Amino acid sequence: MSGPSLKKQDAHSLIHEAALNEAKELREIYRKCIEDGDNEKALHVAEIIIEHWESRTLQHAEAEETGLYKEMMKENPALEEIVHQLTRDHDLMRKIVDNMKARLQIKEADLKMISLLDSLIIIDEIHNEDEMNKLLSNSA
Repeated sequence: MSGPSLKKQDAHSLIHEAALNEAKELREIYRKCIEDGDNEKALHVAEIIIEHWESRTLQHAEAEETGLYKEMMKENPALEEIVHQLTRDHDLMRKIVDNMKARLQIKEADLKMISLLDSLIIIDEIHNEDEMNKLLSNSA
């Protein structure tokens, strides 16, 4: 069973918005480190970024998949396709975070990480919009 705020469009939207805004701020801090040539600090910020995505967005995604999405499909089986699309978004984000973790293991702090962060942000923005407009707009 999912928490009550996951089914409430306004509350759910605020959860997404807060995590996404934090992710954008961290991306800018990382970019500044790269521009300044501070590889050590950039690597530290990258660790924080990965922890952020794992603990905020991907943990939230897990709660959606194991609770909210199942409940919504049980209530309305016609939502199956959108739930599959939303779950695919989560899978893409997980793969990108795994890629970032692999780069961090080899101490890669460069512009490629910014591209990965931009990809995460874009996927998350589209995902959040779809979740609000295609899934939660159908709930009571």
